[in-house]
Amino acid sequence: MTLAGAMGVIPFGVGLCAWSACHPSSQIFGRTLRQTGRDRTIALTFDDGPNPAATPQLLDLLERFDAQGTFFLIGRHVRACPELSAEIAARGHGIGNHTDSHPNLLWLSRQRILDELERCSASIADATGLCPQIMRPPYGYRRPQVHLAAQHAGLGRPVLWSRSARDWTPQAPAQVIRRLRAVRSGDIVLLHDGSHAVVGADRQHTLRALEYWLPRWKAQGLSCVALGANEEPRDGIASTDR
Repeated sequence: MTLAGAMGVIPFGVGLCAWSACHPSSQIFGRTLRQTGRDRTIALTFDDGPNPAATPQLLDLLERFDAQGTFFLIGRHVRACPELSAEIAARGHGIGNHTDSHPNLLWLSRQRILDELERCSASIADATGLCPQIMRPPYGYRRPQVHLAAQHAGLGRPVLWSRSARDWTPQAPAQVIRRLRAVRSGDIVLLHDGSHAVVGADRQHTLRALEYWLPRWKAQGLSCVALGANEEPRDGIASTDR
């Protein structure tokens, strides 16, 4: 191979690795869940909570339209807001593990990832009395060690998404409304009711967009369903003492 050819292969290889680790549609490093698998359903998934500035309003909004959601909770936020975490579970929504501190898992060892997942699951179990059965890696980033750690923690294959609201920063509700226009039957939709950086983040743009779309999805015959099944705590999981 010529030097010029080698220089072309290196960027291609780097790009392929980056796509494999970061793009939600990639299955190269392991299978993920990106569709509900059920006709006439969509799954609204909310990352980075619980958030007292948005989650209570969101729970009321979902109830108003007979919609279920799935909340991927951060362990340290659960410990800060245990009652709100319990309220999510009490209202029958799905609960997922979004790690304890929301790190970039690409650079962590399998053991460090496992520790993040176990601490988060323990905090959720302490607050809600239930153990999550699903997880979502922060930013959607994963490599083989993420899949191995999730499997070891009893959390199954990572849950990604097929549509994103791109709502993780404050913005005009109209922007989120426009992006959600692409939602179709079977989609898993990425939304945010919180922020990994702080408890109390502004998510009014997300709430306003859902106020617009929830009645319209219902009128289209689309049901908003929860993902995963929560379990009673197993021995050794319902404690955050490490």
